Amino acid sequence: MPPFLSFEDKDPGLPSRVPLVLVHGHPFDRTMWQPQLTEFAVGRRVIAPDLRGYGASPVTPGTVPLSRHAHDIADLLDHLGVDTFALAGLSMGGQIAMECYDRLGDRIRGLVLADTFPSAETPEGRLGRAAMAERLLAEGMRGYADEVLEKMVAPYADPEVKAHVHRMMTATSPEGAAAALRGRAERPDYRGLLTRVTVPALVVVGADDTYTPVSDAEAMHAALPDSALHVIEGAAHLPNLERPEEFNRALAAFLARLDG
Repeated sequence: MPPFLSFEDKDPGLPSRVPLVLVHGHPFDRTMWQPQLTEFAVGRRVIAPDLRGYGASPVTPGTVPLSRHAHDIADLLDHLGVDTFALAGLSMGGQIAMECYDRLGDRIRGLVLADTFPSAETPEGRLGRAAMAERLLAEGMRGYADEVLEKMVAPYADPEVKAHVHRMMTATSPEGAAAALRGRAERPDYRGLLTRVTVPALVVVGADDTYTPVSDAEAMHAALPDSALHVIEGAAHLPNLERPEEFNRALAAFLARLDG
């Protein structure tokens, strides 16, 4: 097992059902997926890792590119004996899922891209991520968490959901978050990759997401050869937590197609 990666592995799965791997976003941890772990671990193997530098996984200072996260996930799945699987990622996790598809495409049975986008970082964006990395190292996570909470989830979100999201952000290591920000700034452009995806895909987005708006999801849906688009009303950047029932219905229908 990779010594650096903490994960939750629920394995009551039936052999006929495709395992589900869930990749969280920044600056969160695997508990971001709790509604999905609860829903889908009945009759299906569900694996949710803490990415390097997040949750209970150790921190690697400096720069952690998306390719490192993808390599970690591959190592974990090799250790667990998971050959083929459905892969779902949200926000940064969606970009990691795209990186995984580039490296592990022959093992991925279906791809779920939630509240994410495929383009490379702009020069301004690289500068912004570098500045944010330095700010988090200098100030810690709380001020940032306070500022962005009502963009991560909608202002009208359930107070318990808000509290959960805020806890995840403030519990994240500033060193881990900074390393991931620097690595994410170096990501490649995945738009061409999407046109070559040969498995079914599901694109999900919160209708009120301002980080990755519906237009980004529509563009990915148009690029993917075989995809469905699901826009979740009453949600912002984390529809899996804000509207878990609707998110789970869309994911369940997608997984049923893969199982069939």
